[in-house]
Amino acid sequence: MTSVLSVAILATLACYSIAMMLALVRLLRGPAAQDRVLALDFLYVNGMLVMLVLGIRFASTMYFVAALLIALFGFVSSAALAKFLLRGEVIE
Repeated sequence: MTSVLSVAILATLACYSIAMMLALVRLLRGPAAQDRVLALDFLYVNGMLVMLVLGIRFASTMYFVAALLIALFGFVSSAALAKFLLRGEVIE
């Protein structure tokens, strides 16, 4: 791995960690439930991106599988939370 790629990966991980901290603040202090759901969606997308960058860094396919699982569970949880906020129930 070249030094440029190594520095880029470290800078990317630093930016993602700052973004995740800011999203965590919005998740805890959000004025409405919709803001909290949006912050949770942002957290799972950033978590997925961190896993992808780590997969590039360590050249391992397991990180990509983990990112795929995070995306799958994040989508399902977003749909469930949106339905709960609209109707007040998840299962009909």
